[in-house]
Amino acid sequence: MTDSAPIRIALAGAGGRMGRAIAAAIAADPAFALASALDVAGAPSLGQDLGGVVVGSSIERALAGAEVLIDFTRPEGTVAHAIACAKAGVALVAGTTGLDATQQAALAREARRVPIVWAPNMSVGVVVLADLVERAARVLGPGYDIEIVEMHHKHKVDAPSGTALMLGESAARGAGLDLAAAGVYARHGKTGERAPRTIGFATLRGGDVVGEHTVVFAGAGERIELVHRATARDNFATGALRAAAFAQARRREGTTGLFGIRDILGL
Repeated sequence: MTDSAPIRIALAGAGGRMGRAIAAAIAADPAFALASALDVAGAPSLGQDLGGVVVGSSIERALAGAEVLIDFTRPEGTVAHAIACAKAGVALVAGTTGLDATQQAALAREARRVPIVWAPNMSVGVVVLADLVERAARVLGPGYDIEIVEMHHKHKVDAPSGTALMLGESAARGAGLDLAAAGVYARHGKTGERAPRTIGFATLRGGDVVGEHTVVFAGAGERIELVHRATARDNFATGALRAAAFAQARRREGTTGLFGIRDILGL
């Protein structure tokens, strides 16, 4: 990707864990250049130097001169940034989790004007896991109960994780279920026997765990577990830059739409 000028990246959530990891990945890859960085008003990172640019709070200023905005923030911020990107003609890569149906619809609406890549998890390994989960659910059939267990650091604010929900959707597709009806997100007290044809979720929070996801297929006399463990944020940052290159290619050719990591990988 070094046969042309570097892709100019605006980075939202610059002071966060993912923001710092992405800034480091940009600095290490000559195919990209950090054009601007922003954070919310009042954030400790404001005014700090990040990769040669000063962190600000104005989305309009951040997008001036940028080609792609990478956003790992909060749902309301991501939607506002999508609107700003559509107005400025800047592509968007969003790794934000916890978007509700209305917020997802807002992304789809703005994606009519600019290319938007939205993926709750930018890891290539997780995308492969989701593909395996769907296939396993289809082949194993209704004789296997499906449970999804996820753990993240104590600062994560949404549950279950966006990745767990994505894996649930994959399992539901393979099993021929509607996750909205089949999902079970809490158990407490006298719950009775496990209902058949449901997908259970368990959420763990603590310490500095980057992200762990286990999909369990429990049958009579055997159990199959598919596991992904992230031990660092580097793979997410690399995936975000790969998504940025994809989004910029769509932007240059005048293609709009809402894309995911599966589109980037051709799955």
